[in-house]
Amino acid sequence: MIIVEGDADKKFFLDYFHHLFGEQAPKDSIIHSGKDNDATGGYTKLKSEEALQAMRKNPNQGGVNLVIFDADEDAEARRKELLAIKEEFGVEFELFLMPNNKEAGELEDMLEQIINPNNQPVMDCWQTYEGELEKVRIPTKTPPTLTIPAKKTKIYAYLETLLGKSRSQKKLIKDANRNYENTQHWNLDAEYLDPLKEFLIGNMQR
Repeated sequence: MIIVEGDADKKFFLDYFHHLFGEQAPKDSIIHSGKDNDATGGYTKLKSEEALQAMRKNPNQGGVNLVIFDADEDAEARRKELLAIKEEFGVEFELFLMPNNKEAGELEDMLEQIINPNNQPVMDCWQTYEGELEKVRIPTKTPPTLTIPAKKTKIYAYLETLLGKSRSQKKLIKDANRNYENTQHWNLDAEYLDPLKEFLIGNMQR
């Protein structure tokens, strides 16, 4: 069982599981760790009763618990916080922190590394856009500097530039509707994913 933080993560891992193993992930084998979508303190969702019950039940049925969460600002601090849950609640799991199990970051940092290289100009334009925003000062704003859009917005914009303008195409931008197996947008064989690939294959085949 793979436990992730939210719907965006769940959709990625459903697609990545299919890409790696050539079959759909078994029903309820990829879950997110709570219904609370608050972006702050997301790692605490692993303590939700829903997540704890699932982690206790799965090993009794011969399964392995895999927790794949964002490292956020400090990978080692997040690792310590999550591993402490094992002892506190008496559960077992293997842990992987996105983007690459060693650096700070989150799902969106990983996604940025696996875009189809042909689309890199889109990301280059975004970097220029962010750079220009950093130069702007609005006298009536306190502080006068502008807020740089979130990483989620960058990925949203990346897909929006590549998809059509129809309502059905717009739906494909949303977290739960993305197709990460679309090779025109993503490269699931990117070398950057090797640590995640090894983690999943090594644990799923135990």
